[in-house]
Amino acid sequence: MGSKCCKSQPDDDDDDALERERKKLLLAKQRQRARMTAAGKIQAWWRGTLVRRTLLVAALRAWMIQYWWRTVTWRKLDKWRQNSLKIYVIQEQAAVKLQSWVRMWQCHQHYCQVCNAVCILQAPKSCFTFQTSDVSPVQYGGTFNQPEFHIEILSI
Repeated sequence: MGSKCCKSQPDDDDDDALERERKKLLLAKQRQRARMTAAGKIQAWWRGTLVRRTLLVAALRAWMIQYWWRTVTWRKLDKWRQNSLKIYVIQEQAAVKLQSWVRMWQCHQHYCQVCNAVCILQAPKSCFTFQTSDVSPVQYGGTFNQPEFHIEILSI
């Protein structure tokens, strides 16, 4: 019996050594997997950081282009508004000037009619009496006691 006990111990030692070796190999594989997983996570984080940087740069560039374009269109619109305002002012001034010329011409015509009427109605011996009852208001467009002036002033 003694010989069997002595022989069984080395087999147990060999099994234990093999088991320890397997555990070491398994542990080494687990460590390797853990390292690979950690390396993969670090690489993914770094790639994400690079992508976010690239996207940030692209977004800032797009924002700068949009800002520039809005400025250009705003300037065009402002220039168009200024030109439209200038054209409007010129047209209004021209209309006011035309109206004043027409009114001046009408007043001049009315004045000439009054002068002609006064010359006709004067007495032969330079008597400057003027009688409005003899002059028809329909014929001359109104009474001659007070000249009428209508002035319209437009401010811009």
